[in-house]
Amino acid sequence: MPFETAPRVITVVGPTAAGKSALSLALAHEMGGEVVNADSMQLYRGMDIGTAKLTPGERDGVPHHLLDIWDVTFPAAVAEYQGLARAAIDDILARGRVPLLVGGSGLYIRAVLEEFEFPGTDPDVRARLEEELSLSGVAALHDRLRARDPEAAAKILPSNGRRIVRALEVIELTGQPFTASLPSPTPYYPSVQLGVDRADLDERIALRVDLMWEQGLIDEVRALIPLGLREGRTASRALGYQQALAEIDGTLGPEEAKADTVRGTRRFVRRQRSWFKRDPAITWLDGAAPTLVADALAVAR
Repeated sequence: MPFETAPRVITVVGPTAAGKSALSLALAHEMGGEVVNADSMQLYRGMDIGTAKLTPGERDGVPHHLLDIWDVTFPAAVAEYQGLARAAIDDILARGRVPLLVGGSGLYIRAVLEEFEFPGTDPDVRARLEEELSLSGVAALHDRLRARDPEAAAKILPSNGRRIVRALEVIELTGQPFTASLPSPTPYYPSVQLGVDRADLDERIALRVDLMWEQGLIDEVRALIPLGLREGRTASRALGYQQALAEIDGTLGPEEAKADTVRGTRRFVRRQRSWFKRDPAITWLDGAAPTLVADALAVAR
């Protein structure tokens, strides 16, 4: 089928707490759609309250794909997600339905929508870098990354040892900056990209964090500890979960844990906005507008 006439993927992207889930449900009902999750933390089984994952009842009869597929010990793998998401999208399209790719994880969405080949890996190089991380600490490796690839260092949090190790591994294997390994955008699927944002996110984030604690985030985290949450290199660093672990350990009080989660989420929102705003293909919508669904349908159809 020619690309120009192929069925399209509709994406709903944007920062945390902007209203992506509610819009995706409305679009699914209007367009005969099914949701493919593109929130990296909602891929984890049992991480429900802290990720604002819709319950089965809240999904309002709309099929959702790629929720609860990884154990909390599994390190996030964009390449694996890419294959799973494309398989889900191809299945939805084959059944004559509309795939709605929904989430705030920009790299995951790009990996699905674009021709995106991932650089290889070398177990020996990876093991050596991980040992250095353990012995020297994350700050030393981030300093090395900054010296070798300032652009990559600026985009990767200084505390994110996993991504720093991966960037240094790619640099060593390819002899090029990590950012040079990211391809120029070439569409894999035709798509319509909708972005949802709103001016009152700071207030909404604070309310969401309070609700997380009220709904039992601490109990959820306690239940995940025996399943390996502390050992999960990705899951243990998720916003809210990292702070809940600190509260359980007694290093943060409840109010401190909530305040730290709010601050971290607001920083994350700034990074999400920076990532998505660079993409001219995204049509931005006001998540607070009473005409949001009609506005989205006008673009998507």
